[in-house]
Amino acid sequence: MRRYETIVIVRPGAGETEFSSVSDKVTGTIEGFGGLIVRTDRWGLKKLAYPIKKEAQGDFLYIEYAGLPDGVKEMERLIRIDDRVLKFMTVKTQDVFTPDAPKPEGFTEPETSSAAEDDEASE
Repeated sequence: MRRYETIVIVRPGAGETEFSSVSDKVTGTIEGFGGLIVRTDRWGLKKLAYPIKKEAQGDFLYIEYAGLPDGVKEMERLIRIDDRVLKFMTVKTQDVFTPDAPKPEGFTEPETSSAAEDDEASE
């Protein structure tokens, strides 16, 4: 299995039920192909940098998961044909993901800001 991150931008006027329907479709497809959802996060309504399909705002959904390439292809196909979705992007973050692998001693989960960004900010 590989580790991926997907960000989906849903139309702002879609409503709560439509947003949860898109979220359930994405997570259900990943799990249907034997994937594992690591984390889902709703970023909420945000202003877009430029209009997408004549929309100035979008409702953002972030999903971090592990799965097979076939599951990712099917999930992206379903998102692509959904009219409620403005835009999406999937990024592979790890080639090999083993959920039960022991973590090295002293290992901590990475923070949201990287140390390199902190070093550049202090200079």
